[in-house]
Amino acid sequence: MTPRESQTTLYLNSDRMGDGDDELGRRLLKSFLNTTLASEKKVDRIICVNSAVYLTTEGSPVIEELTDFERQGTEIVSCGTCLKSYGREYMVVIGSVGDMAGTVAALFESDKVTTP
Repeated sequence: MTPRESQTTLYLNSDRMGDGDDELGRRLLKSFLNTTLASEKKVDRIICVNSAVYLTTEGSPVIEELTDFERQGTEIVSCGTCLKSYGREYMVVIGSVGDMAGTVAALFESDKVTTP
């Protein structure tokens, strides 16, 4: 039996980082994604729930960053229920649409889950 590679998941539950000023939070999230891309750390999966689905849909301020992650082999998944709730189910421009069962499975399969 060969050992499996360590799996890292980035769990995004908002279209911004932290609480407080919304515009600052969006800038911080963009900076976080760029800094993560520039690091030596491999991200296997990005899961977007709640307002983070705005990041994977039309008008995303971080579509370039997510495209770079995808080019590096990162799987990007948006919550289907969240997309419907925000009326964005037909606006996905990157990644795939998932469900809660897939989210739970991915989180438990991951060796490391990071949330900004």
